[in-house]
Amino acid sequence: MFNSSSFAEALHSNGPAADLAEKLNLYGRFVGAWTFDATRHLEDGQVLTGRGEVHFGWVLEGRAIQDVWILPARNTGAQSSLGQWTFYGTTLRVYDPGVDAWHIFWSDPRTQYYSRQLGRAEGDTIVQQGADGTGAAVRWSFSRITEDSFRWLGERSQDNGATWRLEVEFLADASPAADLHGFP
Repeated sequence: MFNSSSFAEALHSNGPAADLAEKLNLYGRFVGAWTFDATRHLEDGQVLTGRGEVHFGWVLEGRAIQDVWILPARNTGAQSSLGQWTFYGTTLRVYDPGVDAWHIFWSDPRTQYYSRQLGRAEGDTIVQQGADGTGAAVRWSFSRITEDSFRWLGERSQDNGATWRLEVEFLADASPAADLHGFP
């Protein structure tokens, strides 16, 4: 018989692995609950907006960060301003000391959207570059990072990275647990 608490106990960690703590802080600073204002720019010029939530946590003996991104946020109900744009997916971020970078694996079973990227700090910004499930070049980045806020951008290139088109922007704020169904 499946015991969900034993699975959660095996997956989750209380903090970073001690031998990698400094390197793991690149994403470790996001551990906790956040809400975000989402904006999506469609190719036809239409703009969709909504409110979402994201939760980051330590996993796999503190050697990785996993997050769950949800749009619309569970406490908001349907948001007509989003149109058909919704997601409920997860990212696994694993630090690789051999290349001094992070392997990023995004999957959203609701929309069947998948992406694999490599992430690194570039100054005060975290840049993740890779491809989605169709092979299109994508670049996701965290910028304007403070203790209680960050900006996340999703960009796509149709010409192998020569030019980029902004598709998505999330402006996130740290959230009191009470705002997100009691999750820390």
